Amino acid sequence: MDGEGIRLDRPKARRRSPLPRWDPEAFGRASERIARFLGTGRFIAWMTAFVASWLAWNILAPSRLRFDPFPFIFLTLMLSLQASYSAPLILLAQYRQADRDRVNLEQDRKQNERSIADTEFLTREIAALRTGLGEVATRDWLRDQLEDLRREPDGGRSAPRPGGHGEPRPSEERDR
Repeated sequence: MDGEGIRLDRPKARRRSPLPRWDPEAFGRASERIARFLGTGRFIAWMTAFVASWLAWNILAPSRLRFDPFPFIFLTLMLSLQASYSAPLILLAQYRQADRDRVNLEQDRKQNERSIADTEFLTREIAALRTGLGEVATRDWLRDQLEDLRREPDGGRSAPRPGGHGEPRPSEERDR
């Protein structure tokens, strides 16, 4: 080959299409707006007014100005056309909403997992603090000890001191 053949290290150039190209996201947003409007009372009121005026015109207008006589075939065609476009737009809007819901559900699930992990960590930390506090002399424990010493007849002086095993300390010998 002369070097200008098929190269596997480069993507193929896009083919030109005779069809118009549009942004699917923009189309989806537009379909959601239309679907939201189709589900409102305003749409029903406008559609009712449209059909009523159509029927009134084609019943009450002079014969030469009527464009859709009694079986109202053209009106039926217009309503069918509107329905044939409405249904896919509503479905597209529902699919997009389902995709958003799925993403939100996944984010909520991840947030819940993080919250559970944080809660478990905090529970372990609180348990460690409680264990550590169990080894520390608290104010209530010290009060109880002082109250016990005060109740003893000799004021707790006869009890052996820690580190001395009952023997007076050098500082106590000087005091005598």
